[in-house]
Order: sequence, then structure tokens, then C-alpha cells
Amino acid sequence: MPATPSIELGSRIGDDKLPTRKPTVALALGAGGAKGLAHIGAIEELEAQGFEIVAIAGCSMGALIGGIRAAGKLDIYRDWVCSLDKFDVLKLVDWSFSFAGGGLIKGEKIIGAMLELVGDVRIEDLPIAYTAVATDLEREREVWLTRGSLFDAVRASIAIPTLFRPHLINGRLLVDGALLNPVPVTPLIREPADYVIAVSIDGPAETNLPVEISAGDTKPRGGIGRLLGRFLPSELRALEPGKAHEPGALELLGQSMDLMQANLSRLRLAAYQPDLLVQLARNVSSAYAFYRARELIELGREKMRAALESWHPSPR
Repeated sequence: MPATPSIELGSRIGDDKLPTRKPTVALALGAGGAKGLAHIGAIEELEAQGFEIVAIAGCSMGALIGGIRAAGKLDIYRDWVCSLDKFDVLKLVDWSFSFAGGGLIKGEKIIGAMLELVGDVRIEDLPIAYTAVATDLEREREVWLTRGSLFDAVRASIAIPTLFRPHLINGRLLVDGALLNPVPVTPLIREPADYVIAVSIDGPAETNLPVEISAGDTKPRGGIGRLLGRFLPSELRALEPGKAHEPGALELLGQSMDLMQANLSRLRLAAYQPDLLVQLARNVSSAYAFYRARELIELGREKMRAALESWHPSPR
């Protein structure tokens, strides 16, 4: 692999050089649900290659992973998420079983788990610059959250309409930032970094990826079970043996959001181009396959490594 470019500080004194510093990166992490676990591998590979991350802007799952990295707890989160199986994923979902409040999932269990892992951190106390991107529906504008509780900001950024309840911050009702800026490069433009690198999970769909379909010998029973059966993605619910794959409501919502975000990302990235764009196929997994953490993390690592190998950077 080509040597990572370094930027020298100072000049030669006699036959010696002053110490060099690592090239610095402002990192944009895109939306993608469980697919965003690839951000973990991408971050780890970027740092292993000798880059220093000095700023992060994230949207939805990118806001979550980016915030945890900014807090210095990415290894703790990685070990935890890699331990989850399908049942553990379901236990983290606090269903409301109605659209009261604007979403089927309250989101309190997920944020509670993050607070246990990382702690209640304020963004302004983080060692690197951090921005979570959300959407203010009433004002119809993008919101950059750069102060206050880290997980308040994350909770707003992951509030997928109809799925997670919107989150109220300073009197503003906020939802998923992916509605307006799925790969948030724009908050990083003025950051004093050598390079801006973006990781997008909205790349062109691949046709040769295997489709994972769960099978089970029982159907959901009872009223709640039947309701879950209508909403859960096929990989998180039991299917009758031999029965054709029928997407649940959340699966259809996820596919629709993926398509919308992919087109929006392409437009935004054309207008605000990063120095390096690392893309993963938008159909690399469903948005709910958190039990595939190890596989998705390694995929992110591989994509970042390949992108860096073919990159010939010039400092900003």
C-alpha cells in the first residue's frame, strides 16, 4: 500500500527534520440504519492509515457512530453491537403500537443503552468538533446541532418519520437529517482540516448481493404478534417454511427512504464535493440488520482501505 501522505511542520535543520504531524481529516458520515455500522470499520481503517480525525458531521446512524467516536468510546460500542443477535435487537425496540406522538418507536430504550455505554456527554465538551444534522419540519430547514446533550442531538438526527417519534429540542420538533442532507459535507467546509472525507451508504445498488431471508416454524401469535408481523422486516420475524418473501411495512419504508436518499445524496455531493468519497451499496443490508455488525464493520474497513489505496490527495 502506498505510504500515507504526511505534512511536514518546519524545515530542515542540518541533516535532521522536525517531527511531522498526521494529515487531518474532517469526516462526514451518512445515514443508513444498521448499514451505518460500516462507519466503524471505515473510521478504524482511516486512523490505522495514519490520519487524524479533527471534526465529524453525521446524519442519522452517521450521527450516532460519529458522536460515539467523538466521545472516544467507539471500541466500547463496537464490542457491544457485535454481541447483539436478532432477539437482542428486538429487545431494544420500545414499540408504541400506535402513531401517537408521530412514530411507532419511542426510541427511549436505544438512547438509554447508549447513555449506559458512553455516558451523558455534552457536545461542546468533546475533544473534536462534532455536528449532528437533523431536520426542522415546521420551518422546513436543515438544523446543525453543535451544542448541548450529545444523545439529544443523536436522538433528533435518527428520528425517521413515522418510525421514530420526532424529538423536541429548544421548542423545535426535529426529525431525521437525511430528509435534507443524507451525507453532511456542508458543516465541514470551514473546518481547519487538510482533507474532507465522506462515507456514504447510498451508493448504487449491487445486483449480485445475496438476499437474506429468515425462516421459522411458527407464525406470530396473538394480536400483538400479528401486528408485529405486518411491520417487521422479514429478517426479524418468523416466516412460514416455503412461504414467499413478503416485505413488512418497515422494510418498504426503508427501501423507499434508501431510494430517495440516494438521489438526494448524489445532488448534494455534486454541489459540495469532498476530497474523497467512500461509497457502499445502498442494498448491502437492510436498515435493521444490526445483528450483522461484524460483517458490516469489516465491509466498511475494506471500502475505506480500497478508497485510500487509489487516492492521490493534494492538501486543501
